[in-house]
Amino acid sequence: MTTAQTADQSPTTPEAGVAYQQCIHPSCAQTYPVHRVLTACPSCGSLLDVRYRWPATTPTDFRLFELRSGTRGPREAAGTAATRAALDFSGVWRFRDLMPFYEDETQIVTVGEGRTNLQRADHVACELGFDLENGGRLFLQYEGFNPSGSFKDNGMCAAFTHARMVNAQRVACASTGNTSASLAMYAALTGLACYVFIGEGKIAYGKLSQALEYGARTLQVAGDFDACLARVREIADHRPELGVYLMNSVNPFRLEGQKSIMYRILEGLDWEPPDWIIVPGGNLGNSSAFGKAFAELKELGLIKKIPRLAVANAHGARTLDRMVNELGMTWRAPGREPGDFDHAAVDAEFQRMDKAGERAHTVASAIEINRPVNLSKCLRALDTMHGVVRSFDDETIVEHKALVGRWGFGCEPASGASVAAARQLVREGLIAPTDTVACVLTGHLLKDPDVTVGYHTGIDTKGVQAIMSERGQHAEPTGAHSNRPIRVADELEAIIEAMRIKL
Repeated sequence: MTTAQTADQSPTTPEAGVAYQQCIHPSCAQTYPVHRVLTACPSCGSLLDVRYRWPATTPTDFRLFELRSGTRGPREAAGTAATRAALDFSGVWRFRDLMPFYEDETQIVTVGEGRTNLQRADHVACELGFDLENGGRLFLQYEGFNPSGSFKDNGMCAAFTHARMVNAQRVACASTGNTSASLAMYAALTGLACYVFIGEGKIAYGKLSQALEYGARTLQVAGDFDACLARVREIADHRPELGVYLMNSVNPFRLEGQKSIMYRILEGLDWEPPDWIIVPGGNLGNSSAFGKAFAELKELGLIKKIPRLAVANAHGARTLDRMVNELGMTWRAPGREPGDFDHAAVDAEFQRMDKAGERAHTVASAIEINRPVNLSKCLRALDTMHGVVRSFDDETIVEHKALVGRWGFGCEPASGASVAAARQLVREGLIAPTDTVACVLTGHLLKDPDVTVGYHTGIDTKGVQAIMSERGQHAEPTGAHSNRPIRVADELEAIIEAMRIKL
């Protein structure tokens, strides 16, 4: 029997009533059916999880997923075989047994997302202080290989699957860029009307171009991401006549798809959890999903060890860092039940930020968020994974982005924060030089080319045509890995001489 045949015969349609939604607040814990469209608990206003009464078909080991991973896609198959081949080809849906909220496989939306790689990065590891000779290993989980160029596709295919289940006709999001690109792509493919809310001057052109090209109605709101999210939530929650289905990570079904990033990391490590997972922190959907993924795998007996988690903020958007490291915010507050943290302190901090006029500002636009909507879920993930939070200035973030790029893993600026965190935690002694660490690179290099060109040339790349202008008209690049273009006369010997310059 072939591998494909073995995978095709595996049971993958969940039992009726397996999935439900549940409030994450322990003193509430109200449950709701999966067909109810909610972005918060109607009873108490807390976030919701998708939960499962794990069916008898849930795998007892990881072999099923390995068998599916070699699937080439539907090609010559038809009917049910074509559907299953397409799902097995997806790096998200071949793990569908671990997110069985759908009722039938024909409801699932996929474009082959999640075919991303866990790359061993020894050269980067050496720069960061890992001891390779004694077992230290650094891996980069490069989510830029997704169809829209970022990790968002992992979650968006799951959210669109739920949208199809509830017959949604209109979808919307607030975005710093990557969410809008992914949303617009899936909306174009599924034929749903699409609305994107972006802050004024707060989106990288590489990301904006995708939303425009895919036909999304793009609304530039006078405000930042937090203002945009507040407005789109207001429309989705309080204007039901518009029928707008919200696709931001407050949508619990989106986070189900993002769990698959952890499954692929485990697969790349032969199902042995690493010592650390490191991820940039913006709206905190990834960190929330990762904590849920490992908690469920432990519950199912598929893993024995849960890795530690590090979340990397930018200094200009360090709400989580401040909440955890300065205000002492935890999921398990002293004298309280788990999850019953000091919500009043969170509200007070947000009020202080508003009064002071503090707004997120960082070159890492993907994490330029001051009011992370998944704060409570992230606190839970930090508790589950014994996690830590660090923040970094823009110079450090961009330097580590360039370090990654120097060895062939080009990424958007926010991804540099996860690598910076790896270096910092090695210096602090929290990460041992002999540990195995996986850093998540969330987006492709081409998502924000202005930052890259600016780093290597010293030029404000809003005027990219000036890159090759006479030296002296622009600031000199000062980065440790800067690679400035060389201006040279159209003369053979001059060109050859320039080629001899050591980069």
